[in-house]
Amino acid sequence: MYKSQSPYRRNPYDDFGGIVGRTFAESEAAWPERRRPGAGAPNIVVVLVDDMGYSDIGPFGAEIPTPVLDRLAERGVRLTNYHTMPLCSPARAALLTGLNPHRVGYSFVANADPGFPGYGMEIADDIPTLAQTLHDAGYATYAVGKWHLTRDSASNAADDRSNWPLRKGFDRYYGVLEGLTSLLHPHQLVRDNSPLDIDAFPEGYYYTDDITDEAIAMVRSLRAHDADKPFFLYLAHNAVHGPLQAKPEDIARHRGRYDEGWDRLRETRFARQIADGLFPPGTPLPPRNHEAGHEVGPWDALTPEEQRLYARYMEVYAAMVDNIDQNLGRLLDTLEALGDLDNTIVVFTSDNGGTGEGGPEGTRSYFSRFVQHPGLPDDWDPDVDRDPELIGGPRTLVHYPRGWGMASNTPFRLYKGQTYAGGVRVPFVLSWPAGGLPDGLRDQYQYVTDIAPTLLELAGVERPRMLRGGPVQELDGVSFVPVLADPAADSAHVEQYCEMSGNRSYYRDGWKLVTQHRRGDDYDDDEWALFDIRRDPTETTDLAADHPDVVKELAAAWEAAAWRDGVFPLPDTSGALALRSPDEERLRRPVTLLPGTPELERYRSSRLISFRSFAITVRLRRHGPGDAGVLVSHGDQGGGYSLYVEDGRLWFAYNEYGVLHETDAGPLPAGEHTVEVVATALPGIRWAFTVAVDGTATATGPAVHQLIGMAPFQGISVGVDRKSPVSWPLFERHGTFRYTGGLTSVTYTPGAPAPYDPETVARTLREAAAAFE
Repeated sequence: MYKSQSPYRRNPYDDFGGIVGRTFAESEAAWPERRRPGAGAPNIVVVLVDDMGYSDIGPFGAEIPTPVLDRLAERGVRLTNYHTMPLCSPARAALLTGLNPHRVGYSFVANADPGFPGYGMEIADDIPTLAQTLHDAGYATYAVGKWHLTRDSASNAADDRSNWPLRKGFDRYYGVLEGLTSLLHPHQLVRDNSPLDIDAFPEGYYYTDDITDEAIAMVRSLRAHDADKPFFLYLAHNAVHGPLQAKPEDIARHRGRYDEGWDRLRETRFARQIADGLFPPGTPLPPRNHEAGHEVGPWDALTPEEQRLYARYMEVYAAMVDNIDQNLGRLLDTLEALGDLDNTIVVFTSDNGGTGEGGPEGTRSYFSRFVQHPGLPDDWDPDVDRDPELIGGPRTLVHYPRGWGMASNTPFRLYKGQTYAGGVRVPFVLSWPAGGLPDGLRDQYQYVTDIAPTLLELAGVERPRMLRGGPVQELDGVSFVPVLADPAADSAHVEQYCEMSGNRSYYRDGWKLVTQHRRGDDYDDDEWALFDIRRDPTETTDLAADHPDVVKELAAAWEAAAWRDGVFPLPDTSGALALRSPDEERLRRPVTLLPGTPELERYRSSRLISFRSFAITVRLRRHGPGDAGVLVSHGDQGGGYSLYVEDGRLWFAYNEYGVLHETDAGPLPAGEHTVEVVATALPGIRWAFTVAVDGTATATGPAVHQLIGMAPFQGISVGVDRKSPVSWPLFERHGTFRYTGGLTSVTYTPGAPAPYDPETVARTLREAAAAFE
């Protein structure tokens, strides 16, 4: 007979002695204790925007209409002296753990794996995330949008998912694991723990709208099932990271707004900041960025044609910010309708400062501009000439000129990636109507690691001392609840190191030591600058010569912190970041893809072709003259290639960062065929393509620049060209153009790497250094 293991529930066929005679109190006490937070525990919403500069929203000086954020700031707190990391993955790791990013293993973005502890790109099991701590305290935990804390090589469907959101404390997730995507045709969406297999997006699709819809649905579902359970929502936008794309109706609202240029925009934003009390009167606005490789020229020196083109980029950027505010309004309206708004802590901030990665003139070919390789040929074009009216739409992947990045970071110097204020000082708004916090400005120094302990204290939740049977790593951040509660309180965060790609800084009690590293220079040759940011928040007056003792003291403090937190080795000309784990060799083995295989993940796909020769073998059958469609595709409007059959002929299309080459490979009669595309790596980072049918060459394409860096950004698809197409004219004729004949298989066979493969070069240098030692 079945015997129940429960002490208070027995099988109905057992005797009734175990339950008859119990009092109601005894029965109630027997129920297991459930995790429930304290009564009235607040909901928490953290809205993190990507690459947004200090002055890009209304409460921090922008002309961009952000009425929702304006209202949040009016009944909330603005931190005017909040600092973050200069790059996205490290900032996100610090925000979600409260630890300095090097300690967590995020010295860089999660697109590297050189083998050093600070570059592990995994949150260790002894580091509880904010989501894990809140979840274990009884919160529902949701994440939507950009994750970028999973190493790119671990973002595929075969990975163990140990560093995906659901394994880091979130109940639900919807978004993109990587650092960037097309907002009109996202390259790989993930729901919870699985990539979605999507051929096409609906008319009018926009990613910022989509992730907001998902966030709203998660909260509505929770409230339909539980009226009291608090929730933590981490809403991490991919906007306004490049490529810049916006909805036509949003772009239209900003037409003509930026015709006066970045110099005038910077002046007007700074005037608003002074008038609003963000900086004291008399604070100087630094001159235009003039540092080597980061210079910005005067707007008036541009030709009228350049001015019209450059203004268009900023119109799209402003439309993206506008849309973020609109979507935040939709979310807050939902919370208000549910009766949750007053008792919800809303944090709005950016992961790092505005970027200069668009270069001096911007780009309509984002992945071409994004490439960093010392051997780029002289004819490499970082800006493909396209109709300016296409800017912001699905056919162009663009980024604005760095003059607009300078304006985004008003009034600070430099950009994302640098440890000057332009890279690390960003807007921060916190609102909690039910919390009784005095509204207004706070000018105390705070750091991104302070967010987790602050939110835990506001929620009344203690961080665990033990996790998975062992002690947790201690926090680096400190709660700024005293600062929120009292505008006159002192910040408890009195010192902080920072490092990114060799750029370094150290803050202590108002002093800031900073150096801008030039790639290729010896680190010992870097010159420290010293600023008193209490009196000089815009870092205009270098006091290093006047206070050599302070320089020496802070430089020593930086080095001590760097050793303690795992900053070394500093990456630069060693090529360390090009090195990858030997485990990745499996990603370069030949692979056969069958019809119906979901799209291969971006990084997995790139390993088959990057910096090498390769062959694609397609086995198919044409039943008759009507069979047509795409046989294989890899990439999108930012760069890629596809093989397809149309009107009885075989075609090979190559999108060279926006320049489309289409090669006619001749008729393909009915019957079984083996089609082979061979890419031969040439000097100058080029490929030459040959197409053969049943062993006979039928076409040779022109020598073209290889797709490297982040291109092709969309992965390999078999029998269809999913989402963003390689060939826009073909897409206009046929859409995703799924092949209607019989497709047996598509096999990729990677060849040997070319001599200019960065990993090959880095290994050669490392082996030579080891031999010398």
